Amino acid sequence: MTKYMLIINPGSTSTKMALFDGHLELSSETIRHDPAELGKFDNVADQFDFRMQAIDAWIDSLDTPMSALSAVVGRGAPVKPLEGGAYAISDQLIDDLKTMRYSNHASNLGALIARHLGERFGVPSLISDPITVDNFTDIARISGVPEIERKCRVHALNIKEVSRREAAKIGKKLDEVNYVTVHMGGGVSVASLEKGRVVDVNDALLGMGPFSPDRAGALPIGGLVKLCYSGTFSEKELTAKLSKQSGLVAYLGKADLREVEAMIDAGDEKALLYFNAMAYQIAKEIGSAATVLKGDFAAVILTGGMANSKRLVTEIRTYIDYLGTVIVVPGEFEMEALAAAGVRFLNGDEQLKEY
Repeated sequence: MTKYMLIINPGSTSTKMALFDGHLELSSETIRHDPAELGKFDNVADQFDFRMQAIDAWIDSLDTPMSALSAVVGRGAPVKPLEGGAYAISDQLIDDLKTMRYSNHASNLGALIARHLGERFGVPSLISDPITVDNFTDIARISGVPEIERKCRVHALNIKEVSRREAAKIGKKLDEVNYVTVHMGGGVSVASLEKGRVVDVNDALLGMGPFSPDRAGALPIGGLVKLCYSGTFSEKELTAKLSKQSGLVAYLGKADLREVEAMIDAGDEKALLYFNAMAYQIAKEIGSAATVLKGDFAAVILTGGMANSKRLVTEIRTYIDYLGTVIVVPGEFEMEALAAAGVRFLNGDEQLKEY
């Protein structure tokens, strides 16, 4: 039985769309948007009509009739803390996204567009494993400062999909095995995954953990306090610096790992130093995540775009190979993960949760 699904994954300057039949991708398209055009919208949700023009044109080009559609799955946005899994797109979710209650992130459009298409074609719409999947224990939330609570923000979609696939390879379901799973992209999420639940993670945007190609990661507190009161930055400017203008791009002027590696190959010793420092910090965070699981995990999994770098993976492994099995799964599988969530729902293997 065919299970045709539209998959919608909005990014900061792109919209990824795909048509799946079950786990099989039939067609896909990535639309690149002019940042200047997107910059005209203060609220990301107001980009809806602008992005829908491109989506509608792509849908019109498909050979598959939309009357055969079974579901629409959108990427989940940073919302309130949620259990992992798939969620029906409710009126409350839509309201939270339109009003920017929790975030003004490009992925806010995922549920908005999926709901619209679901209603148009008369099929269910859902999201799965948004960034704010949260299975922290009470002890994991404590920071050491009562006014600050540790937050669970994680590349949950790719981390859980890759971990689910690796569990299947050893004849287990995700809720039967533990992993330390590391998503290495623009940000780096190092997750302690206990039977499918993210029980600890560093918060890759403005939290802790390693620096990345353009994010600061954890910082010495004294230095950060001085930076805050230097008079050089407003809160908005400092937030942008720490989340978009730090890491490798601040040290080297490059956020693309391939360009950094080209600098290293050309003999740039500073590039090598900062590259190795990033690997060092990622490895340290993996050790932390392993400790949370008390050493009880099947493997360390390295995934995300930066896992394509053999130099980075090799450097990280010099620190962590003693922990046991290390599995490398380069790339990200967000579209496949969203399709897999749709299949589990349509097969009756997973019920949609209420937001």
